[in-house]
Amino acid sequence: MTKGNVVLIGLIAFLLGGIGYGLFLGVGLDSFSAGIASEAILVLVVCLWIISYFFRVVNGKMTFMEQRKRYRNSYEELTNRELEEKFDSMSAEEQSRLLQQLETDKK
Repeated sequence: MTKGNVVLIGLIAFLLGGIGYGLFLGVGLDSFSAGIASEAILVLVVCLWIISYFFRVVNGKMTFMEQRKRYRNSYEELTNRELEEKFDSMSAEEQSRLLQQLETDKK
């Protein structure tokens, strides 16, 4: 998340508080009660956002983890493709020698 996004989220929260306050005044609450009600809604929204964050952490659905999985999958695909191309470019004798060496190294 960039600094600009953080400022934008803060501005949106500030505007939502003002809009909520105006709506509660329009419904007929006095200014004190309208302020309390709009603050309560903002606190509820923040709490739900925090709960959703913890839910994403527990389930491993965080942005960084998703990016890391995509990067690792792309890296493995590229590496496998390069290894297959190199193996295919070898002669049959070199391929069999390499396979025998791999079998020996496994044991």
